[in-house]
Amino acid sequence: MSEILKEALALSDYLKTCRRTLHSSAETGFELSETLAFVEDQLRAMGIESKRCGRAGISALIGKKEGKCFLLRADMDALPIREETALPFAAKDGFFHGCGHDMHTAMLLAAAKLLKAHEKELGGQVKLMFQPAEEILEGAKDMIEAGVLCNPVPEGAIMLHVMSASELPTGSIVVPPAGICAPGADFFSLEFMGKGSHGAAPDQGVDPIGAAVSFAGLFWRIRASELGMMEQAALSIGSINCGSAANVIPEKVVLKGSIRAMEDSVGEKIRSRVREIAEGVAAATGTAASLEFERSCPAFLEDGELVSALERYARELLGDGAVFNADDFPGGGKSAGSEDFAYVSRAVPSAMLVLSAGEKKKGFSYPLHNPKADFDEEVLPVGAAVLAHCALSWLGERL
Repeated sequence: MSEILKEALALSDYLKTCRRTLHSSAETGFELSETLAFVEDQLRAMGIESKRCGRAGISALIGKKEGKCFLLRADMDALPIREETALPFAAKDGFFHGCGHDMHTAMLLAAAKLLKAHEKELGGQVKLMFQPAEEILEGAKDMIEAGVLCNPVPEGAIMLHVMSASELPTGSIVVPPAGICAPGADFFSLEFMGKGSHGAAPDQGVDPIGAAVSFAGLFWRIRASELGMMEQAALSIGSINCGSAANVIPEKVVLKGSIRAMEDSVGEKIRSRVREIAEGVAAATGTAASLEFERSCPAFLEDGELVSALERYARELLGDGAVFNADDFPGGGKSAGSEDFAYVSRAVPSAMLVLSAGEKKKGFSYPLHNPKADFDEEVLPVGAAVLAHCALSWLGERL
């Protein structure tokens, strides 16, 4: 067993305390006051100077100015859903770390502790990126605009994401494929404005619900009839808000939906068609359409050279039996969920490792974002060791 892994295992109690503290006080988006204070306190106690970056991010440096810079990222925000785990440290405020960001933050804090202890061995600097608002795909972009990729400029960047309800042994690492591994995402809001009237006199009004129904059918048709076999995309409408009574035609309908595409060109094609369909439906139904793309992020680009290096580092640390290559899985190990670290991947050679953090056969049967999702805390030292070892190894090879 490597020294870094031994040292990480010795931090098990610290990791659990961090994870449970973050979990019980889950916060969302950019509103992370308690989370930020906790992370800053922990870094200060390690002797690591940190600074706020953007609306609610934290960055910090470990190591010496000579040499390259390597970035490690953890997201800190939770989901706006009510937890149903019955854990003794469950959040009580209607927010929930059902995507494991409490695990990510705890692991990066422990990795910081390990790296600080090995600071003299670092062949450069490690930049820590504690990021807000991943769930709304806005936090990474905000921190980049605030300069997280400057002074010093990282020449490599990684993140680690936990996976629940896994078929793989707990503590296993899945190394992603090179190239696009997760889709870009666009979220839109579409309003059809009509004219309200009595339900018994539809001729005296303009029905926006009919317009919304027509749009929905044509929107879903894009995937079935307008994309080629190799143009991977997922289209969904997750919200339709309108009306309040059975006998009243409402003034307006608001639909909210999402577009996910593996290729930027496919996403652009779909966005263009959504606008054309909305305008066409409005013209055909006598309504007025207002379409807004509220937020988006590009597809995640895995750097091939970095991916190869990470696989080698993970095997050195954990052994061949604990490391899996995503190319060995159906679909090439690509994720259907979007990840806003993609913004970093378009600026810096980047990669995302996946950590199996709860086997189905051990009772961790609920997937990410489920109100009952939970994670095996025994993986926390593994994740911290992987982050620290990858940073030490990458910088060491570039002395």
